[in-house]
Amino acid sequence: RTDALAVEGIDSALERAKAYVDAGADAIFPEALTELEQYKAFREKLGPTVPILANMTEFGKTPLYTGEQLKTAGATLALYPLSAFRAQSRAAAEVYAAIINDDGNARAEKELMHTREQTYAVIDYHAYEKAMDDAEGS
Repeated sequence: RTDALAVEGIDSALERAKAYVDAGADAIFPEALTELEQYKAFREKLGPTVPILANMTEFGKTPLYTGEQLKTAGATLALYPLSAFRAQSRAAAEVYAAIINDDGNARAEKELMHTREQTYAVIDYHAYEKAMDDAEGS
């Protein structure tokens, strides 16, 4: 990872990334790029095979580019580190506010929720439960 762009500019960030690759880095994570052309500059500097990660965190310095835009610009991986958490935290706040406003009853919000079976499927609960049982038996 290099944060050099914000402090030292693109040339320094490119040189650091190249030094990291030369030292054995498996991938490069240039933080806070603000233009697609900057991804292209990293791709040109690092060659066609070094994975380049794009950090697509909402409310950050990097615009929320599409996957196709990033691919065309040379990014290989896209990270969405807080997308689900931000959506979940907003949904949780809205559900609990609705429960409070309905005298402490969640009946209206049930339609927004996974059933127990759906929740278990999402988290693969039965496989986890089996692994725990197997571990206790060993």
